[in-house]
Amino acid sequence: MAKSRKIRKSKAPVPEETTRRDMLKLMRNGALGVVTVGGVGYWAAGSFRAYAAEHDLSRMGQGAPAIVQVHDPHCPICTALQKQTRAALKGFDDCGLIYLVADINTPEGASLAARHGVPHVTLLFFDRDGELLRSVNGMHSEAQLSPMIADHKAAT
Repeated sequence: MAKSRKIRKSKAPVPEETTRRDMLKLMRNGALGVVTVGGVGYWAAGSFRAYAAEHDLSRMGQGAPAIVQVHDPHCPICTALQKQTRAALKGFDDCGLIYLVADINTPEGASLAARHGVPHVTLLFFDRDGELLRSVNGMHSEAQLSPMIADHKAAT
């Protein structure tokens, strides 16, 4: 005996008509998405430019005194010193000092550290002509760094 087949009717929802309001919502959401992606891209590009400028050691000796941190990005003490140095430098906005990072994992950073005979976790204070005036090794707090930065600014 053959089995009879029942044809089942699909209970899929019947698509509704797209209203003008629905289209406006889609356009608004799309526009918000574009603005969000654009904002993130703008922020990322700005962050990259700041990172690149901070790591451009060719800026030393170009007429502005510089503070260069000899830095290993994998070292937690180096990262802490960087945070404290940046915090101390915030009190000296627009004073003409430039802050640079000599990453010892790059040829330029390793060369600078070797040339001056210093390990990572070190701050090097350079004059306007790129001559080393002072070297400070080890972890220092923002309160300890602020007077050093003020002395460097006054001396250059």
